[in-house]
Amino acid sequence: MQNIPSVDLRDFLSDDPIRKQKFVNEIGKAYEDIGFVALKGHFLSDELVGKLYQEVRNFFTLPLEIKKKYEVPGIGGQRGYVSFGKETAKGKSTADLKEFWHFGQYVEDNPKLEAEYPDNLEVSELPEFNETGKETYKMLEKTGVYVLRALAIYLGLEEYYFDKFVKNGNSILRPIHYPPINEEPKDAVRAAAHGDINLITLLMGAQGKGLQVKNHNGEWIDAIAADDELVINVGDMLSRHTNNKLKSTIHQVVNPPRELWGTSRYSIPFFMHPISEMPLNCLDNCVDTENPKHFEDITAGEFLTERLIELGLIKK
Repeated sequence: MQNIPSVDLRDFLSDDPIRKQKFVNEIGKAYEDIGFVALKGHFLSDELVGKLYQEVRNFFTLPLEIKKKYEVPGIGGQRGYVSFGKETAKGKSTADLKEFWHFGQYVEDNPKLEAEYPDNLEVSELPEFNETGKETYKMLEKTGVYVLRALAIYLGLEEYYFDKFVKNGNSILRPIHYPPINEEPKDAVRAAAHGDINLITLLMGAQGKGLQVKNHNGEWIDAIAADDELVINVGDMLSRHTNNKLKSTIHQVVNPPRELWGTSRYSIPFFMHPISEMPLNCLDNCVDTENPKHFEDITAGEFLTERLIELGLIKK
């Protein structure tokens, strides 16, 4: 039994206005209530998903000295490899039990942004890794654009409101490897409780137990998707922009039962970011006497820098 609502993007893409509005209402309500949905009908084929997981396993099984070649100092982990124990959740002192890779934006027709973003790294040992990552990035970005169009309608905005902000946005595709656990972790989990920084996160690999979401009663519930579903949640930027109308929900990845400690876990989130100039000022139609403005004005770039410092990925 799923604990998070399931929606089907094909409703939104259909020519039937009733089906389209049904999707808008379902996803909007889910994001007001818990901040998470499981989404069917996205643009990832089973074949592409299978290929990406194989390439990701191939990369993380490379010797550490080879992986370390792709760890770039001074860019806050925005591209390439980030080794085990480098990232710490906001407010935590113990590093998460994970290593990961970052694919970033493939900029089109914008020399300014091309200069602003770090280059993607090419893994010479695995030529298919790079192309498979790029194709997955594009399909998840396409899916995210339609989800944001539905949310724009729900918020009473023009349907294409977010398009100009997410085109060439600073989005990140992050294949994560949670290695086998060899000894009793003192107080570390695979990913400590946190909210995501970005507009929305599209997550591959939530088919088994591990990902948990905190509901409004403060209870942790399992977020488990079907094989053909992505889990998509609201990030802090969108929550802030909507003055908390849409909820950025705290979530975590817990350690498996002891009998499964010897197994790796892989998950692949796509963090959908806007361009850094996007104002995250609270939308006027999300502010009223019952829900006064909760946040100061800030741009997406300023907010991202603040959070990367808090995560320990950028030094002050």
